[in-house]
Amino acid sequence: MRTYVITGAASGIGKATSELLQERGHAVIGVDLKGSDVDADLSTAEGRATMVEAVTEKSGGSIDAIIACAGLSTPTVATAKVNYYGAVGTLTGLRPLLAGSEAPRAVAIASMASLFPPDDELLHLFLDGAEEDAIARAAVLAANDQLSAQIYGTSKRALALWIRRHAAREEWAHAGIPLNAVAPGIIRTPMTKDLTATEEATKALLEMVPMPLNGIADAIVVARLLAWLTSEENTHLCGQVVFVDGGSDVIIRGESTW
Repeated sequence: MRTYVITGAASGIGKATSELLQERGHAVIGVDLKGSDVDADLSTAEGRATMVEAVTEKSGGSIDAIIACAGLSTPTVATAKVNYYGAVGTLTGLRPLLAGSEAPRAVAIASMASLFPPDDELLHLFLDGAEEDAIARAAVLAANDQLSAQIYGTSKRALALWIRRHAAREEWAHAGIPLNAVAPGIIRTPMTKDLTATEEATKALLEMVPMPLNGIADAIVVARLLAWLTSEENTHLCGQVVFVDGGSDVIIRGESTW
């Protein structure tokens, strides 16, 4: 039996992954705003610290895997806070708890939206600037109806790039921890409910996010991939962003490789 920490565990991909792992006999410590084992607001530094403290206590100081699922898709500052700083804070804050595992693993949720043009200033601030400056830039975007949608894709691209920057470093690969990300396409979750509420809305969404292989996916599809990435079987995948998107990446990027 392995012990997993999953953020965003109360709904969507996080919930599906929690249920799958528990069905397989593993222990899961779920984290969410409410309704999970640990209630924490990952949009704030205080909330992230609270999460780390609570998980440390509940796990006895040792876990086997981190799955950073918590995320938002609204065109708001909160999306910037949770999707980037919440995910990075989860990975870095909980990493020391992996030290005692014989097969430590970590994975985060990016998105095929990371392929869309980002806001360059926000992307730079996420990766190389101060959090308060990035949040200030996100507030500027959120106040502009024509630009606010860029917050989500930019936050996910920044997270994917953070994974690439850090996966091969001393604290991850050299410590025997595969660090990776998955990039889902459109998944049937509460987050996408309004976007697929009608046939017309679904058609319009699929024109922007084409998924020729089997169309929109259920959360369990991503959960199965997350389960493998954080399993003992995954020994050498390092710093990869695995697109589970029904073909969106192929159509958008064509023959381009990472």
